[in-house]
Amino acid sequence: MGKSMKLYKNTIILAIAILLVSVSNNFAQTKLAQTGMKFLSVSTDARASAMGEANTALHTNSSAMFYNPAGMANLSKNFDVSFGQTSWIADINYMHAAAAYVPFGDLNWGVIGVSVMAVDYGDLQGTIRASNEQGYLDVGKFSPVGFMVGIGYAKMLSEKFSIGGNIKYVKQSIGTGITGFSGEGDIAESDLSAEAAAFDFGVIYWTGYKSLNIGMSIRNFSQEIKFIDEGFQLPLTFKLGASINAVDFTDLDAEMHSFIVSVDASHPRDFKEQVFLGGEYMFMKTFSVRAGYSFPQDERGFSAGIGVQHDLAGLFLALDYAYAPFGVFDNVHRITFNLGY
Repeated sequence: MGKSMKLYKNTIILAIAILLVSVSNNFAQTKLAQTGMKFLSVSTDARASAMGEANTALHTNSSAMFYNPAGMANLSKNFDVSFGQTSWIADINYMHAAAAYVPFGDLNWGVIGVSVMAVDYGDLQGTIRASNEQGYLDVGKFSPVGFMVGIGYAKMLSEKFSIGGNIKYVKQSIGTGITGFSGEGDIAESDLSAEAAAFDFGVIYWTGYKSLNIGMSIRNFSQEIKFIDEGFQLPLTFKLGASINAVDFTDLDAEMHSFIVSVDASHPRDFKEQVFLGGEYMFMKTFSVRAGYSFPQDERGFSAGIGVQHDLAGLFLALDYAYAPFGVFDNVHRITFNLGY
């Protein structure tokens, strides 16, 4: 590699580092605030969720677009797709899918990806205040929904440094709602929805010490959104994480055993600082057992899961499951299928 190319990459790395430090300092000075479209903060991928969402510093697959887009920069296959479902609390269901592609089969061109998330909140009963005996009028059922679609790109700038970003369109709607009555007593309706463009950005750096990675990500950066007469922000989150394969410190055969340990520190806009811990033991590059813990949290904390994967004649298949108790609410279950070739 020529000196000019090395200088160019080092300049990019320095600029990104300065940007991330500036953003993190700005976060530290920001007071906690309410946010909207909280569905963007819900972890969907079963593997990441089982590991306590501590995956900012992990190179994974197309699902990295939901966490740190730089995580798909070192894709092991030319094409990768993941999709799954999350059975969330209060009968809320999340569906997600992501696909990543290596143009011309050459990682030097980077990795292009698309991601989609849809939220079904179920049917809710609608009422409005009225001056009758009950004090309200039944206006029928409504079905809120949330939706996100994104386009991502990631690239290995060197064998140690990768970057990635997403551009997302997000929308949340409760459908057509009754907002009052006209002067003639007719019902006044309006479309109760909000939409916005948002951005994610992340980096992963291999330190050169064994398999130790350091990662940083910024998610859901956008302008203020207005819903009817109220303005709000998306759930902007800054994360800093580290990961390592603990087998590096043992005499175990790395082809038979893997034990990834990861930790993330998070600064969300609407909550105090949090710590996420995760671990994954894999046997024969096939069977996985995972666990994680995060704190402080309101109700949840512990998570666990299992996975199985196999590479058959160049076709990679994986199935992951995650379980998380959620305090006074229902237990949360996630399942994700991954395919690569």
